[in-house]
Amino acid sequence: LGGNAYGRNLKAALEEGLVAMEDIDTAVANILKLKFEMGLFENPYVDPAQAYKQVRSESHKQLARQVAREGIVLLKNSDNILPLDKNISSVAVIGPNADNIYNQLGDYTAPQERSNIVTVLNGIKRAVGNNTAVRYAKGCNIRDTTETNIAEAVAIANKSDAVILVVGGSSARDFNTEYIDTGAATVSDVGNEILSDMESGEGYDRSSLNLLGDQEELMSALADTDKPLIVIYIQGRPLDMNMASERADALLTAWYPGQEGGNALADILFGDYNPSGRLPISVPRSVGQLPIYYSLGRQANYVEESSSPLYPFGYGLSYSEFEYSNLSVAVEKESVKIGCNVTNTGDNDGEEVVQLYLRDNFSSVSIAPIQLKSFDKISIKVGETKRAELTLQFDDLTLYNIDMQRVVEPGEFTVMIGASSNDIKLKGSFVIE
Repeated sequence: LGGNAYGRNLKAALEEGLVAMEDIDTAVANILKLKFEMGLFENPYVDPAQAYKQVRSESHKQLARQVAREGIVLLKNSDNILPLDKNISSVAVIGPNADNIYNQLGDYTAPQERSNIVTVLNGIKRAVGNNTAVRYAKGCNIRDTTETNIAEAVAIANKSDAVILVVGGSSARDFNTEYIDTGAATVSDVGNEILSDMESGEGYDRSSLNLLGDQEELMSALADTDKPLIVIYIQGRPLDMNMASERADALLTAWYPGQEGGNALADILFGDYNPSGRLPISVPRSVGQLPIYYSLGRQANYVEESSSPLYPFGYGLSYSEFEYSNLSVAVEKESVKIGCNVTNTGDNDGEEVVQLYLRDNFSSVSIAPIQLKSFDKISIKVGETKRAELTLQFDDLTLYNIDMQRVVEPGEFTVMIGASSNDIKLKGSFVIE
């Protein structure tokens, strides 16, 4: 986006010696290089006919679906309730994010034709067998409480063999947004006005992590039915997952899964794709834990709860199981080569994300006791063993010393290979002279 923040001050900064012309040249060159790589000098204008052929082309849809599938994280799967049978007799799909296109797309999304977006409800309808009854109730909104109908949601849950509840948040934005008394907002939907429950995005922050509106009441009521309960979070920020973690049979976070999000979630729910997503954050137990970073190391517990996250950085379940073995660490001229064997010991082909964490054991300044330095996702068939190969460049070993110089200090480093920051499988070490 355009703005005067840099243009207004850059000339003065140059004259005062705060920035060098070489720095400006480098910044400009980076922009021009990208434009050259994208062919914008040869073809500065978009061909509408060509754009029409490419936008939402089949290859783009498949890519969107694959990106969404790989980003979805399975957090809980009690008694292997997932994947569900496609020929299940009936399933209830409930929740404010189950059939809301904008809540899947995130901030700064232009008005969309509904037919271009696959919601969770539509994805499930496409995935199940012809004889499966799919029942839907919204239950409540994200923020607004005037349309809540938990009784309707409970009624269809009681008539179904499994319940899929889709909750979370929203970043749906419209520049003509108008707020109403209930705390919700209106946003245009191709000429219509619909409620928007935006609670996340640029310029939006919150004082708590709680699910807004009547979402927790809806979840509690559905859990009380004793029907198998699968909870999906669609969210743009970490939200409170304590109730879902305790009471749901399965729990997933899909973030904002995009235009193919419904198909991607259905692929995982019904076993066409083995989940392989891993958390890029630590999920907190409460707002009092914030900030909560995996790299802080072990912290003292609170009076009333553990200091550990509800779900740690790098965590994510699969429909398969994996074993790690045969760690190797070799220091070369300008890099460190690390490898290990990974065996699929489960009943399903799957993908494992092998994560490499590092600790500098004797640094001259205080640094994080554990840092993710590399990872590798590998596809492994049932019973198969593959070798994960990871490389640390010497640049990965640097720190800023007391003189603010970026250096590699001699000494011992600990290598930790694991399935998450809290699930280290193998440890080794190497020495830099």
